[in-house]
Amino acid sequence: MTKTFDIAVFEGDGIGPEITVPTVALLAKIADQTPDYALSFTSHPAGAAHYAKTGDSLPEASLQAAKTADAILLSAMGLPDVRYDDGTEISPQIDLRKAFKLFAGVRPVRVAEGGETPLKMPAGKTIDFVLIRESTEGLFHTQGRGEVTKDEARETLLITREVSELLFAFTFNLAKDRKAQGRGPGRVTCVDKANVFRAFAFFRELFDAEAAKHPDLTSDHAYVDATALWMVQKPWDFDVLVTENMFGDILSDLGAGLMGGLGLAPSADIGLHQAVFQPCHGSAPDIAGQGKANPFAMILSAAMMLDWLGLKHGIGAMCDDAARLRDAVDAQVLARQDVTADLGGSANTAQAAQAIGARLEC
Repeated sequence: MTKTFDIAVFEGDGIGPEITVPTVALLAKIADQTPDYALSFTSHPAGAAHYAKTGDSLPEASLQAAKTADAILLSAMGLPDVRYDDGTEISPQIDLRKAFKLFAGVRPVRVAEGGETPLKMPAGKTIDFVLIRESTEGLFHTQGRGEVTKDEARETLLITREVSELLFAFTFNLAKDRKAQGRGPGRVTCVDKANVFRAFAFFRELFDAEAAKHPDLTSDHAYVDATALWMVQKPWDFDVLVTENMFGDILSDLGAGLMGGLGLAPSADIGLHQAVFQPCHGSAPDIAGQGKANPFAMILSAAMMLDWLGLKHGIGAMCDDAARLRDAVDAQVLARQDVTADLGGSANTAQAAQAIGARLEC
């Protein structure tokens, strides 16, 4: 019997709906080609525009629908001119991470041989690593609840044993899977600032305890400032990196820069039960409604969703379709045909997505 997966869709703000609609259409067509699985999509309100209308950025009904869904496909959220009373931006994606304990923020960084990058790539080298960002604690812990007085402001960084142990177990298992697939040597790097902060020395201690359980893998450490340097000098040396929330937030944008921009940067936030899949870029309200938005990061995030569901439920066809989506985007980017202006092309959002569909013959 074909298993149907319920996908909760949040179309987001700004360019969010423009990149969500063609992505959902691609997913629906792909699923229609196989008897192995089916997808059912339901849209739910959330975001800055919804907050501006109703005073609620993430309605309880939307939260509950996301909780019971098999996966959550989330588009770009937030608008710079719509903020909470404390001045912070509307961020339902962070609310979902905390509500569902989505501790593992997965940020793939890939540049195929021959692909364009700001770096001078040595012949025969490719960039293919994954940055795992803890997504619920760290310096984001007191988001919206920091202490501010006339003379000073304080935010609290939190690192707990419970979440860190889940994070590191997830990270080493991912490295093991990548090694089995021939995509990496099985090396995990803990990125921290343990030479300055006791919290990061604790973080590193927990990392080393998990590393000891995986003698078949290699583990090492790097300070975050050195990692930023090496991501520019020798990113092809990395396999899997794991770090704190704020460090991961910054380094993941650097990773997007290596790929040519945020328009090619997908992400996932994964917990024990739920997972959210979302492009790394923002809502870009300055180009909303103009057909200029690059849909590729959203499409690649959807591919990550298929991969996660396929592995979780043992459905190989979903993993195969995820690979087909990634390959189609890679081929489109390499060919530099039917791509949006941020990639040097002249295609609009719909045309870029349709070109991916043509490569998939769907």
